[in-house]
Order: sequence, then structure tokens, then C-alpha cells
Amino acid sequence: MHILDWDEYRAQLIAGVGRIGTLTPETTRGYAALSGAGAKTAHLDAKTRELIAAACAITLRCDGCITFHIKAAIDAGASEEELAEALGVGIALNAGAALVYSARAMDAFAAIAKG
Repeated sequence: MHILDWDEYRAQLIAGVGRIGTLTPETTRGYAALSGAGAKTAHLDAKTRELIAAACAITLRCDGCITFHIKAAIDAGASEEELAEALGVGIALNAGAALVYSARAMDAFAAIAKG
């Protein structure tokens, strides 16, 4: 049993985004242009870009991003091991962000306690 039916969820998102595109086409065109801009430079291959996107998706906690970018990573030839390594980077980034914000919280405590 899986957490979600990821294929069905992706299809639902395509329909939902399509509806948004009908109502505000410039918004979705702008998103598509931004989303595709990195591919035009060709400095990174599609698999690498999708593995980065998957790692970003977990830091953003975006199931929609997960389903689209995991599918794209698989289509680009990514292995489960490569995905796991990329996700490890995302996990570490989240931990690092928490550590940095912990320092900010300690600074706030010191400033507020000082009065």
C-alpha cells in the first residue's frame, strides 16, 4: 500500500492547474517559462535538475512537486539510489536551516531577556 495514488494525484493536479490556466493563462504561461528556463542553459542534464527539484520538493513539503519531479526524474533515468542520495541533501538542508534558526531563536531570547 502506498501513501497516495501518485499517478491519480498527478492527473488531478493536471486538471486543477488546467482550470487555473483557463482562468488566468498568463500566470500559468509565466510559470511554464520560469520552470523551463533552466533547461535552456544545458549546464545540468535533465536527470540532475529533476533530482535537485525532488530534494527541493521535500524541503517545501509539496506533494504536487514530489509527484511531478519524481516522475520526471524516473523518465530522465534516475535510479532509486540517486534519488535517495539527493533526498539526503534535502534532509540535511532542512536540518541545517533548523540549526541556523535555532541560533536566531537564541539571539532573540538573549535580546528579549536583556530588555
